[in-house]
Amino acid sequence: MSQRVLTTESGAPVADNQNSATAGAGGPILIQDQHLLEKLARFNRERIPERVVHARGSGAYGYFEVTDDVTGFTRADFLSEVGRRTETFIRFSTVADSLGGADAVRDPRGFALKFYTDEGNYDLVGNNTPVFFVKDPVKFPDFIHSQKRDPFTGRQEPDNVWDFWANSPEATHQITWLMGDRGIPASYRHMNGFGSHTYQWTNAEGEAFFVKYHFKTNQGVRSLSAEQAAEQVGKDTNSHQTDLLQAIERGVNPSWTLYVQIMPAAEAADYRFNPFDVTKVWPHADYPLQRVGRLVLDRNPDNVFAEVEQAAFSPNNFVPGIGPSPDKMLQGRLFAYADAQRYRLGINHTQLPVNAPRAATVDNYGRDGLHATRYGSRQDKNYEPNSYAGPAQTGAALAAPLPVHGWTGTHEAPAHTKDDDFFQAGELYRLMSADEKDRLIANIAGGLSQVTRDDVIEKNLAHFHAADADYGKRVEEAVRALRED
Repeated sequence: MSQRVLTTESGAPVADNQNSATAGAGGPILIQDQHLLEKLARFNRERIPERVVHARGSGAYGYFEVTDDVTGFTRADFLSEVGRRTETFIRFSTVADSLGGADAVRDPRGFALKFYTDEGNYDLVGNNTPVFFVKDPVKFPDFIHSQKRDPFTGRQEPDNVWDFWANSPEATHQITWLMGDRGIPASYRHMNGFGSHTYQWTNAEGEAFFVKYHFKTNQGVRSLSAEQAAEQVGKDTNSHQTDLLQAIERGVNPSWTLYVQIMPAAEAADYRFNPFDVTKVWPHADYPLQRVGRLVLDRNPDNVFAEVEQAAFSPNNFVPGIGPSPDKMLQGRLFAYADAQRYRLGINHTQLPVNAPRAATVDNYGRDGLHATRYGSRQDKNYEPNSYAGPAQTGAALAAPLPVHGWTGTHEAPAHTKDDDFFQAGELYRLMSADEKDRLIANIAGGLSQVTRDDVIEKNLAHFHAADADYGKRVEEAVRALRED
C-alpha cells in the first residue's frame, strides 16, 4: 500500500508536521506558518461549548503578595515593592477529560492564574508539572486527539495513547512524571504549580532575563495511589472541587510560595541543552530557586458558570517587564489560547467580570460584536490615528527585543551539547525511592500492557531503556508478565 500524503484543509501537501516554521533554527514562530495556524484554529473549534482541554475545573479568588525584591530582574509594576498585594483569580483543572469527568484521575492539572494588575491583566497559564509531552505546538492537536475518546469506539484507547508516545520520544520525561506518585494529586491544595514554559523578564535598564516559575504549596505535597483514587472517585467525583470549596469556606485559605529560576539572556545560546524546550527542566544547581512572593486563595466564586467556566486565560496577556521567550510551545499557545476563547466565549469575552481588568482602565478602538458592553462616549472615534485626543500608543515595548537570525522555514531546534529526549527522564527515575519506582513501573506497565501492537510496545520500551537501563528492564519485565497472564 502506498504511503498516504498528509495535506492541509485545502489539499496542499504538508512538508513538515513535526516542526513549526521559525525565524531561524532558534527563533520565534512565524505567523506565515499556514499549516500551524490552520491546525490550531481548527482544533480550537472542535468542541462547543466546553473547553477542548481543561474542561473540568475549579476556581477561587485571592491575592499575590511580594515578599522579596526582584526589581533587579523585572520592571513589572505589581512586583515592584515588597508587601504589595495584587488581586488574583486561579483556575485548576484536569486536562483530558470532559466537563463531567472525575477530579481524582491520573492526568496533569492546569494551574492558570490571572493577576489583576494596575497595568492590565497578566495571565500565567501553567500546569502542576514543570515539563510537557511535546515541544512543538504543531504536534499538540495530535497529542490531545490521542488522549481523548477514539472516534470509533467512543472511549480512551491505550493503543492511541501509547502509539503517539511511541512516536514522540520527547514525551518520556513527562510520562515519568505522570505515571509517578504525583500523577494524581490528593487535592488542588496539595500540589505544586509551574509556569512550565520559559518566559522573559526585563528590568528598568532594559536587561533581559529568562525565567521559570515555581509555585510551591505551603500545605505540603500529597498524592493518591491508583487504588486510593479509584476509591475517591467512587465516593465523590467532585472531590477536588469539594475540598477547595470547603477549605476556603472554613477560612483555611490555601497558599503557595512563588520561586523563580533566573537565567541571564546571554547564557541561553550556549547552555548545555535548549533552555526553551518545555520537555526539560533547568537543574537547580545551575539556576537556584529565588523567592518572589506568596499566593493566597481566600474567596470562592459566587457562580461557578459565570466565574469559573467563563474565565478566559491567555499567555499572551503580558504586562510591561514580562514577555515571551522563543519556547516553541509557548509561542503556539500565544495564538491558540486567545483564539480558543474568542471562539468559545465570543470576541467580547474580556468584558465579562471575571476577565475584565480590575485595576486598569481599558481604552482602545475595539467596537461592536456579540455581547459588547463597552462602547465609550458618544464623541469617541473608532479609528487611530485621529485628531480627537483618542488613546495613543506609548512606543515602549513590554519586554526586551529578541535577536533572530537564519532562514525562515521549519527547523529542528538549534543543537546544544546535551539535547536528547531521555536523560532527564532517567535522572528523575534515579531520584525516586524504591517504593516510588515500584509504583511508577506498575502504573506504566498497567497501561502499556493493554496495547495490541507489539511494535508500539517495543518503541515505548526502547524509550525507557534509553532513559535508564534499570528503568527499561523493569518496565519490560512488568509488561511481559502482564501480557502472559
